[in-house]
Amino acid sequence: MKRLSIAFVAMALCLTTMAQNWRQMMSRVEEHTIQSEVLGAERNYTVYLPARYDIDKEKTYPVLYLLHGMDGTNKDWFDRGHVKDVMDQLTASGEADAMIIVSPDAGGSVREGKWNGYFDMRGWNYEEFFFTEFLPMIEKEYRIKADKQHRAIAGLSMGGGGCTSYAQRHADMFGACYAMSAFLHMGAEGVDAQKVAQGDKTALLFEAAHRLSCVDYVKNADEARKQELRTVKWFVDCGDDDFLFDGNMDFYQAMRRAQIPCQLRVRDGGHTWEYWHSALYTALPWVSRVFTK
Repeated sequence: MKRLSIAFVAMALCLTTMAQNWRQMMSRVEEHTIQSEVLGAERNYTVYLPARYDIDKEKTYPVLYLLHGMDGTNKDWFDRGHVKDVMDQLTASGEADAMIIVSPDAGGSVREGKWNGYFDMRGWNYEEFFFTEFLPMIEKEYRIKADKQHRAIAGLSMGGGGCTSYAQRHADMFGACYAMSAFLHMGAEGVDAQKVAQGDKTALLFEAAHRLSCVDYVKNADEARKQELRTVKWFVDCGDDDFLFDGNMDFYQAMRRAQIPCQLRVRDGGHTWEYWHSALYTALPWVSRVFTK
């Protein structure tokens, strides 16, 4: 009986060790919080770590910053876009190489009066937070290849505008930008000056989208700025039934006129998670190819 007990204990220990080793060989998702001095608040973020990240302690990885849309949070790409499942499938098939994917939180429920937006606005200097606190912390905490060639940014809707604006005005930091159903421009008619003066959070976001229009940034670019933009690989992906379709086409046409290479995909679909989930099957392999060039 004693020998049997010892055998059972040994078997249990063996199975536990095998399970631990198996978990280490699989990709995983972490959620954490950063205390921001710039924002005076805590912000959540989610990180996808590729398979075997915990086994090979010397290996470094490229990074994709993946931005959510208005009214969303850092969880959206994982809970609704299923980015982990897609990435695991693409790496297993060899269509994409291993990378770290980071999704920060720049929003929350508009109905609950949450801030939304990746820009610096009165009372919400999110861009300053992103570049002075968040990105440096991420690239210190994780084994990331912290250079332009191995750093990409992507996003949907509000995050599509955010990623495009970041890659435009920080072209020295990003090698690639993939914008999905992007909120790239807000005309002056969409800005409510009275609500802006009152500090309405949505009005402040729209004012920032007008002030930092991604379309106007290209249209008004001199040759030096155009040359900076040419150092980034650009991809615009928008459904033909999307209410932001015209703004995406305006941006693409501006890029063509400025002779800045930009890929375009127009597929059947609207402003939906079905569309953005399916876009990952193009976006992740494309970003991976940019990393390896």
